[in-house]
Amino acid sequence: MQRCYCGPYGRAPRHLPFRRAATAAMRWELARGVLLPGGSPWWRAVNEQILRDGCEAVALTGDLPGTPSSRAVGFWQSFAQYPTSRAWWRAHNASVVTAYATYRELAAEETLAERFFMNVVLCRVLYTHALAAAPRIALSWLAPIGPLLGDPRLGMAGIFLQLARVLPDDYPLAEDPHFYIRQELTLGRLLDYGLIVPRLRQLYDWSAAELGVPELTQWAEPNALSYAMTATEWRMWEPQSRALVRLVRRALPAGF
Repeated sequence: MQRCYCGPYGRAPRHLPFRRAATAAMRWELARGVLLPGGSPWWRAVNEQILRDGCEAVALTGDLPGTPSSRAVGFWQSFAQYPTSRAWWRAHNASVVTAYATYRELAAEETLAERFFMNVVLCRVLYTHALAAAPRIALSWLAPIGPLLGDPRLGMAGIFLQLARVLPDDYPLAEDPHFYIRQELTLGRLLDYGLIVPRLRQLYDWSAAELGVPELTQWAEPNALSYAMTATEWRMWEPQSRALVRLVRRALPAGF
């Protein structure tokens, strides 16, 4: 993953600042054990998809013959030519969402808690992309600061993407999802239920169009996420009535 950001000739100074965001999640996944042999087939497959797309884009930008095998690879080529925050997020999330769609059957083999957090991870990366590229959707009247918060080169984006704050360190997750939800930090609860859940439909519709993956819209229900989950299971996304959540929703209304 790190070598992808060195470009085909070993030197790509404009791309290196994006490397930290790309490798941070993978380092945590390695520490959690999901990428090891005997770990999670789904997590391994998703990461391999991102790696394949990146390596193919590096090869093509290095003048090897051929055409992109997918829309995501084309987005990575665009990022290689014009390394901006929006271009990086579009390429990264196109690879992620394509992998989610491709390996849905593997996801169904994971525990309910693991599948719940797969949805949390997905909505977090889509939301952070929107901060950079569609800040009015993400932050209502605070849209002017969205691109700064969503810039993957800056540490502030880590607030939204730090998987250690989203997922427990254990694998597989054996407890009921509510056991882990009760342990979620206040900041994570405010982000998920105060900012993301009220604008799920708008966020997923925009992301599907931006990434060119229309099936993404099928993974968001009213106030709930449903990737690799049954109708009964996704109802655990029950509205949070805590005072701080209500305050955030009123201060930054969806559809502004």
